[in-house]
Amino acid sequence: MEKKQPQKQPMIGLRGGPMRMGGKVEKPKNFKKTMLKVLKYLRPYWIYMAFVAICAIISTAFAIASPKVLGNMTDEIIKGLFSPFGINFGNISVIGFWLIGLYLVSAIFSYIQSWIMTSISQKITYKFRRDISEKIGRLPLRYFDRHENGDIVSHITNDVETISQNLNQSMTQLITSVIMIVGILVMMLSISWQLTLIAVLVLPISMVLITIIVRRSQRYYTKQQAALGEIDGHIDEMFSNHPIVKTYNGEKQAIKTFNHINAKLHDSGWKSQFWSGLMMPIMQFISNLGYVAVAIVGGWLAINGKVTIGDIQAFIQYMNQFTQPISQTANIANILQATAAAAERIFEFLDADEEKKEESRQLIAPESVKGEVVFDKVYFGYDKDQPIIKDFSVQIRPKQNVAIVGPTGAGKTTIVNLLMRFYDIDSGAIKIDGVDISTMNRHDVRGMFGMVLQDTWLFQGTIAENIAYGRPDASHKDIVAAAKAAHVDHLINTLPEGYETIISETADSISAGEKQLLTIARAILADSPMLILDEATSSVDTRTELLIQSAMGKLSHGRTSFVIAHRLSTIRNADVILVMRDGNIIEHGTHEGLLNQKGYYADLYNSQFSNE
Repeated sequence: MEKKQPQKQPMIGLRGGPMRMGGKVEKPKNFKKTMLKVLKYLRPYWIYMAFVAICAIISTAFAIASPKVLGNMTDEIIKGLFSPFGINFGNISVIGFWLIGLYLVSAIFSYIQSWIMTSISQKITYKFRRDISEKIGRLPLRYFDRHENGDIVSHITNDVETISQNLNQSMTQLITSVIMIVGILVMMLSISWQLTLIAVLVLPISMVLITIIVRRSQRYYTKQQAALGEIDGHIDEMFSNHPIVKTYNGEKQAIKTFNHINAKLHDSGWKSQFWSGLMMPIMQFISNLGYVAVAIVGGWLAINGKVTIGDIQAFIQYMNQFTQPISQTANIANILQATAAAAERIFEFLDADEEKKEESRQLIAPESVKGEVVFDKVYFGYDKDQPIIKDFSVQIRPKQNVAIVGPTGAGKTTIVNLLMRFYDIDSGAIKIDGVDISTMNRHDVRGMFGMVLQDTWLFQGTIAENIAYGRPDASHKDIVAAAKAAHVDHLINTLPEGYETIISETADSISAGEKQLLTIARAILADSPMLILDEATSSVDTRTELLIQSAMGKLSHGRTSFVIAHRLSTIRNADVILVMRDGNIIEHGTHEGLLNQKGYYADLYNSQFSNE
């Protein structure tokens, strides 16, 4: 079905979660505002969140205390080595049981907080998906004209999944990391301020080196990603159009282009990996220098009786753990940025303008539809400053078969969209049986029409379910009767499972004509008082075309029918033909009458058959 639409916006690229080293983290436009909206979704679970925080504090506190207890065990062993009574294994056993208890309690509370947070994140995910699904039903068709389908699908998949994973990961990590940093710092200071000073001085050195490496690797990583996208596009293009490449002997040029892009990818790839690969060796080297300094200073302090051997052992463990929560905190900042970016896109979608809400008063709809349709001085444009339909007026009597013809962009499909209230007109009125459709509920208006479009749509399900889409409560007998009227019953019975055969939108085993017959059966079963038909025989063989035309003839009999015609040979028997051009009716009448006028319709008709 042709339709003049506003230009679509480019699809937004979507990435969620923390990025790997050298990657760019997508940032939201307004971090604070977006996160406040996310917190509103978390508000019903604040009691659970508080319990998660308590569990995180307990788990982290017990984990922090463990190295100190382990140091006490070491001191007890060393004390026993120099004692004439030997090692007191009783004391060591008690300390060991305390240590096991600490690890066990820490693990239990860590599991509890993780379990609760996972439950909360899944409930948030469920609510986001539900809100998006409900929002789709409230959006006007105009929104879908201006946005890519993949963009909307990504809100339900990528963006929601990003929020789910990142909330579960970041909320608990943020609490534990802050507690871990503060707790470890307190424990290290309680052992020795001199050793703590050494541990803290190692951090700025590490951060400076990391910053240098990240900047270098990010530069090459960006080039690598660009080259990767370029080579993917080239390969896809060559595979998709391989027959054309072979036909015009373009293999050498294709290989030359591939080698050029591949060289760029190789160059940027190994450089980015080289710089990123320096990260761990340098970090380990700086950490080892810190351990050496702690061992030397700690040994001197132990000789002077200011610290014990167990304290040094505990301090080294704390020092090893100290950088981990700092790195996690930096990573959490990236995670929160990615979460806010994903949430921002979802909220932009949820805040999109919806169809105007129906008025609260009782809306008028005819009890029984006769099928009289009147367009009275209708004006409309997808963009109000660019009208497509201008002063459109026509009266259609009940049960008339009306064909709408004209060149591409004349406004044929737009008329149907206005009739179905997919769009509301800018001025004028459209009336069905004397009632302005703007005063009716959209659901009631659309229930008056059955539609058979040029682009068929079949969903994942049985053939019977597809036919009964407009009448889910239809009996099997009614479904079979509709299929027979659409000349598709024989085809269905040749399939392995008959009416219970599972098909999908792609339905590769079913031809285009057979799909069309199934959609006609769907419209027959719906039994709507009026009908909209989009010519659907342009891409099928002659026999199938005759079947479709026969089925459409049965379907339109006794109903007011609107046929958007591209092949003028199919509308010779129409009661009235509306010839549109630039949003206006320039001619109307029967097929013979319009040919006798020798106007635009006659020229259009003769141009299709002049070579036959």
